[in-house]
Amino acid sequence: MLTRHKDRARARESFGRETRKVQTRQALLDAALDLVEGGKGFGSLSLREITREVGIVPAAFYRHFRDVEELGLALVDESMTTLRRMIREPRESPMEPERIIKRSVETLVRHVRANRRHFRFIASEMHGGTPALRERIGREIQAFTSELALDLGRLPFMNRWSAEDLRMIAALMVNAMVLIAASLLEVPPDQPQAEAEVIRIAEKQLLLISLGVPQWRSSTPATSP
Repeated sequence: MLTRHKDRARARESFGRETRKVQTRQALLDAALDLVEGGKGFGSLSLREITREVGIVPAAFYRHFRDVEELGLALVDESMTTLRRMIREPRESPMEPERIIKRSVETLVRHVRANRRHFRFIASEMHGGTPALRERIGREIQAFTSELALDLGRLPFMNRWSAEDLRMIAALMVNAMVLIAASLLEVPPDQPQAEAEVIRIAEKQLLLISLGVPQWRSSTPATSP
């Protein structure tokens, strides 16, 4: 009986340590996002600055990340999970193109509102961040583009498109969504009319892209993107 109690106590202690470790790691990620949201570039953040925000000693940082760059790469992965979910959601059920566009923009607006820090981080690091972060973000966006190209290739009016053309239209759509997200980030939360104008233009931009799709004829049959 005593042995069982000791085993349970050790298990609870181990679980508690692991839970605290996970919480501290997330706190470090959140602190970095808060600092970027406050206007600092990620490349200018120091380890001491991040740990001070969390309230831990600098040495404790190394229990979770090798260096600040590794923390940044973890942030890219976390942020891209949000972006991947956003891009995939409107395609989960079939509907008319105009409705897909409207739903895509609605989904984008909802995700930007709920995850402003993640989108702000990606927007700031996509072009102005460290080489490692730019490369990871670029690779992830290419993966989204390939995923979307595969989905588009299954549509009846696009199943004869070449892989190159499918990737091209997918890239136009993904890049447009990223730029629209950046525009939404610039709108203060207390200006609904300005946000409504961004939404109107966004829907028009995506509709203009989609209008050319039925008329396009690839020169070669589609292959796997």
